[in-house]
Parts: sequence; structure tokens; C-alpha cells
Amino acid sequence: MDEVKAGEICALVGLEGFEIGDTVADVEKPEALKSIAIDEPTMSMLFTINNSPFYAKEGKYVTSRHIKDRLEKELEKNLALKLGQTGSADSFMVFGRGVLHLSVLIETMRREGYELQIGQPQVIFREIDGVKCEPIEELTIDLPETDAGKAIETVSMRKGEMLNMEPKADRMILKFLIPSRGIMGLRNYLLNVTAGEAVVTHRFKEYQPYKGEIPGRINGSLIVMEQGEAITYSLHNLQDRGKFFINPGEPVYEGQVIGEHSRGGDLVINVTKTKKLTNMRASGSDEKMKIAPPLKHTLEEALEYIQADEYVEVTPKSIRLRKIYLNENDRKRDRNRGASNA
Repeated sequence: MDEVKAGEICALVGLEGFEIGDTVADVEKPEALKSIAIDEPTMSMLFTINNSPFYAKEGKYVTSRHIKDRLEKELEKNLALKLGQTGSADSFMVFGRGVLHLSVLIETMRREGYELQIGQPQVIFREIDGVKCEPIEELTIDLPETDAGKAIETVSMRKGEMLNMEPKADRMILKFLIPSRGIMGLRNYLLNVTAGEAVVTHRFKEYQPYKGEIPGRINGSLIVMEQGEAITYSLHNLQDRGKFFINPGEPVYEGQVIGEHSRGGDLVINVTKTKKLTNMRASGSDEKMKIAPPLKHTLEEALEYIQADEYVEVTPKSIRLRKIYLNENDRKRDRNRGASNA
């Protein structure tokens, strides 16, 4: 409304426990309006308190009560968001409409001063008429014609089904039906392949029968052995082990993921080891060492990158990757438990 005149109702105060689409009506003659249909969430993420060694160093709101109150406040205006319980007072299951939808909420929270940890995004499966079904999205990719082949191959590997292929000048517009699982990490890959020229959009279509396994990340993680500061000497000597996510001089802690292993399987490394100095080995020669620039993840990239046994630690100043179990012995026990249950 541009204006509200005297005597007109402009707001209702004191109503609690209402849902989107509810009708406020006369008690004696209640007539409900048709409820608004809102798309159901297709993805879930675990939100938990930050319990890393760097807890509360950068954030203002760090307790589970702070996180719970903020999520409940978000529910009042974010229609597609839902909140579930996990059986633990320190963690919450948040349901949304994809990685981007939830990463916008996480980014807003970190800018407001919150510290939290996020688990790997999980697609919400449903059983329809006794058949396991998953969310399918309509994917549109607008990219240079020369890169169309790579995009088609990649989407096909992720169980995508091509609907249309339309040339437009020197570009190609591709349309697919693809499981929501297949979209995770796809945008970043296409942007790298096309030097940032790809435009990727997708929207929820429907639930369809489960499409089968989709190949995930093959390479393991490089994990810190002990807390300290990353030393140039150590990073230089370990460069052949994989790509790093940190700069020399950054503080690190045991169990933090600081790089991608060049092979499958995780590798625990010591990046806090300094050079043993003698008359023949001076500290000044470190200046000659050349270290490749680190690969820095955005929040959305980090969420798509992590494995099931990893968290993204989010603070107002930093985005770090870490293992759920920081200690190597705890991780081995967890793996053994998983193997025996299987």
C-alpha cells in the first residue's frame, strides 16, 4: 500500500504459531482462503557449533543458543527453509532449496558475527509408491560453442539427460534434466573450463526414481598433523603431495584439511616443521623457495567440495575445512566402526 488511512487495519499483532498460507478469519464464520503452495526443500545440511581449537577467536555469537535463535528467526521470513532436530542440543538439521539457498543464509550469518560448522550437503530422498525417488532439476547452460562438448560429457557423467541444444551466435544453450546431486560442484567446474564464461541456471522440476551412483571426488585430503604455523620450508617440500589451500604463515590445527592429495586417500602431513639450521643451511635461503599460489574456496565451493567425514568451519573472517574427528586415532576408530557396520 502507498498509504494507510485512519481506521484501516494495517497489521495484526500477537498471533503465534502460524504458518505461511494460513487465513486469519472471523471466529463465528471462518472461511479459509486457498493455501499457498511452496516448493518443498530438496537438500539438507547439518549446522553445528564451532568446536575447533580456534573456537571463538573471530566470532561474536558462538553458542548453540545463538545459532538456534538465529535459525528460528530466519524461518519467519525464509519460506523455503525448514528446521529439524538431530537429537543433540549443539547441532541442527537445516532443509533448503539447494546449496546456493543455504549458502546465502550461512554467508549472512557469518557477516553478522556468527561462528558455526556445516556438514556435507545431503539430497532429500523420498519413497513414492514404494520406489526410492530423488529431486530432478531443469538445468540450463549458456556457454561458448567450443566448450559445449566438455559440458555435455560432464553432465552425462552426472546422470544428466539432454533435452535441447540451441546455437545462438558463437554460443550454445544446453538444456538438461539432472538429479540435484549432480549439480553440486558442476558450476565451479564449468566456470573453470570456460574461463568464467559459462552461465548456469537450474530450477526444481519433480521427483523421479533414483538414477544411480554419481562419481564424486576421487582425490583425498591433506590433513595437518599438529597445531602451529604453516612454514614455507615445509610447504615447499610437500608441494609434490598435492594442491594447498593455505598460505605460508597461516595458523593451522590438528585435523584441519589444508590441501587436496594428488592421489586417492587422505594423507597426514606436518607443515609446522622448521628447517634445522647449521652453518651450511641459513634461514635466508627460504626466500628462493617458490610455492604455487593456494587454491582458495568460496563458501559455496567449500560446501560442494567436502566429503561426508568433513566440516566447513565458518567464521566472520575465515572459511576452513576440517575433519569431523580431528585426531588421527579417532578417525581410524570411526572408519573401523563403519567397516564393521557395513
